[in-house]
Amino acid sequence: MYELLEAAVAVRPDAVAVTRPRGVMTYAELHRDAVAIAHDLHARGLQRVGVLSDDPAEVLAILLAACRVGVEACVYPVALTDEAASKLAARFEHEAVLTDRDLDVVTVSPGDSAAAAGTEDGLPPSPESRPIMVMTTGTSGYPRGVRHEWDRLLRASRRIKPAPEQRWLLAYGLNQFGGLQILIHVLAAQAMLVAAESFQPRVALAGMREHGVTHASGTPTFWRFVVAEMDADRGPVPPLEQISLGGEAVPGALLERLRDRFPGANLTQIYGATEFGQNISVRDGLPGLPVSMLDKGGDVELDIRDGELWVRSKAAMLGYHGEDSLPEGAWRATGDLVEVVGDRIEFRGRKTDVINVGGVKVHPLPVEDRISRVAGVSLARAFGRPNPMVGYVVAAEVVLEPGYDQDVVVDAIRLACNDLPRAGRPRSIKVVETMTTTGNKMFRGQA
Repeated sequence: MYELLEAAVAVRPDAVAVTRPRGVMTYAELHRDAVAIAHDLHARGLQRVGVLSDDPAEVLAILLAACRVGVEACVYPVALTDEAASKLAARFEHEAVLTDRDLDVVTVSPGDSAAAAGTEDGLPPSPESRPIMVMTTGTSGYPRGVRHEWDRLLRASRRIKPAPEQRWLLAYGLNQFGGLQILIHVLAAQAMLVAAESFQPRVALAGMREHGVTHASGTPTFWRFVVAEMDADRGPVPPLEQISLGGEAVPGALLERLRDRFPGANLTQIYGATEFGQNISVRDGLPGLPVSMLDKGGDVELDIRDGELWVRSKAAMLGYHGEDSLPEGAWRATGDLVEVVGDRIEFRGRKTDVINVGGVKVHPLPVEDRISRVAGVSLARAFGRPNPMVGYVVAAEVVLEPGYDQDVVVDAIRLACNDLPRAGRPRSIKVVETMTTTGNKMFRGQA
């Protein structure tokens, strides 16, 4: 990734690389800080470090510095408590954590490192191995450390052309693979990264409006909330040219809603995972993936086994921290349940989201998609509610758009779901003020 920074500095040193609430940072300033931190990392002899900072520009400088001298960096979630961060550092065997917090492990202040002026003179040659570790979300257990190499992650960046006019919203944490992909794209395009005060949709929407964001990538849940906020405040529509959605299955109803709210924006669905190392992009505006993606021979290959999507990638992870490296070209189960319908691979949900209704497996996504198409529904969530007779029944929660009558909408939902298989019809429909999420994804756990 460091070479992308060098290319940008060579032609646009004074262009803004990052804008965030505490100010802006140019590409020249980013390069200056990255070089200083690289000197400090090298002088300390560090090989594996954690990174904990709420300043995206500082995190980016650290990642660039670590890449330059071959130090494996791992960004921690900023929401971690000091105790949790200390435990994470011990679990991942990090020699130090670059942070201004007072942790129960060895810490290095990034500000002190960046304050040291210097040039690349004295730095070692760029190493052959430039590792990085990215944490999984931990939704199915304790977060795992996914080991990657920068050179593999940067494969797709060679196709990105300079586009300094682009302004990209940061809607993912930099501890997430989605956030890392945004950083790579912004640097390769020599564009501007826009970081709002938080990832909350209301705050992000304000940031898009204030800074004229042209490109934004987020989860479907994030975009559902953004649309809901727009409908509620009736403010100006951000000048988006590109909307990308990833991290969850993308329902057709949401695509239709985004096309309606942002008629001038191109819609792209992103399919990938931390372990893949690169993403699949679908730009045809239809939910799911084209069945042609089952053809073999691409950088990312897909297969369906017992209704579950499997993948192998030329940029795949090396393995998990503390475990043996994976063989090259190994297939991995994704946990995503799919079905081929015509010429599309349609997502039915995660294996962990399936609701067992008296022995009948119900996938929540088709139920949510059906509900979301009802006039007056802003957000919808389907989940399992315990039932003494059949184990679980399907329940639904909805957030209404302003001005709609609750009873009328609930009746319309029941009518819309009436032709679903009996086990998949919501037995209860509750109108709520807001929706439960885990990070920036919809929470579909059992009630």
